[in-house]
Amino acid sequence: MQLRKTMWMLTALSAMSLMMTACGGDDEGSGPTTCTSDAQCGEDEICNTTAGACVQTCDQASDCPDSAKNCEALSTTNTQKVCKCTVGTSFCADEYGEGFTCSASTRVCTDDDSNPNPNPGGSCSGEAQSSCAYGQFCNSGTCAAVPTPTCENYQNFSGKSQLGTTGTIIYSAEVVSSDTDATFCGAANPQRVKVALSAYSSTPFPATKDQLNGFFYVIVNGTPTSGAGTVSASSGNYTVTGANRENAEIIVNLCRPSNSNTTSTGFYFTSGNFFCYQANH
Repeated sequence: MQLRKTMWMLTALSAMSLMMTACGGDDEGSGPTTCTSDAQCGEDEICNTTAGACVQTCDQASDCPDSAKNCEALSTTNTQKVCKCTVGTSFCADEYGEGFTCSASTRVCTDDDSNPNPNPGGSCSGEAQSSCAYGQFCNSGTCAAVPTPTCENYQNFSGKSQLGTTGTIIYSAEVVSSDTDATFCGAANPQRVKVALSAYSSTPFPATKDQLNGFFYVIVNGTPTSGAGTVSASSGNYTVTGANRENAEIIVNLCRPSNSNTTSTGFYFTSGNFFCYQANH
């Protein structure tokens, strides 16, 4: 009887071992479970077919594991919320082991050697976020941090709690033109200065400039005003590009006194960075 009981226990343990081996996605070093359809994923998971990996569904960030703490829509065409990792962090390596990083394109943990370098100083191509970590930008082939705000506009701004690292990132600005335009600006401040802002976002930019909710222009005394209100509705002042509408050029219009030749400006999107720019015109 004792021998029979021992054999039964060994058989049960062997079966449990096989089951644990089959669930490779839970073992350190194995990464997320691979898939081509939802049927291959576990409960509360769906298949991210672009990444070829099972991802956890969620209603809020607290539902997600530490390796993927962002609860966002799967894609621009699928509103099902899933847990996504954050590019440039070590959470994927902490969860699955050394060599795992967060894919900049799919936001799924991967050990693919071709995954873009998420670190500052890493190589990149093009502009905007490119293959850099979120919050960085591609600057002449190298991932760089966005400029630290030091202008008076920022120092006097009392809403710093509205800033963050997950919202729209503004990474560059340049003066496009400066002309006298009393029709647009009025007689008191007739000089119309156009400044082009370049930005990227983890979510698609809206169809029109009037839908740029959470975009603000901050004057020197720290007072924020509607950023969308500084953008002309005429063609060419708001241009969105990218496969997922993730990049935008936004031309803001500033009305200045006729004798003004420089303007300290500040811009931000809610939950994004504060961008200072000294516009010489």
